[in-house]
Amino acid sequence: MHKKVPVTFAHLDHIENYDVACNECHHEYEDGKNVWEEGEPVQKCAACHDPQKRDGKVRKLNIAYHKNCKGCHRKLAREGDTRAPYRQCTDCHAKR
Repeated sequence: MHKKVPVTFAHLDHIENYDVACNECHHEYEDGKNVWEEGEPVQKCAACHDPQKRDGKVRKLNIAYHKNCKGCHRKLAREGDTRAPYRQCTDCHAKR
């Protein structure tokens, strides 16, 4: 069992305050390229990312989130941007 609850993602905050483009998270891959474009329908992440197991190259749900979210936060931290917490897990995750 996971020790922390999932993050409540603030879309508007990331779009308006951090200039995160929608296709930095939302994706549909064809031949290794993200072909999803803003305005197209969005499926729930769990539609492709199984919460329980990896399926070939498709990562397990929490691993996909961590790779994407922590990767971006890590990049900002390395650039000296302190707005995105990186190693303070409870800044984004509540405890159970």
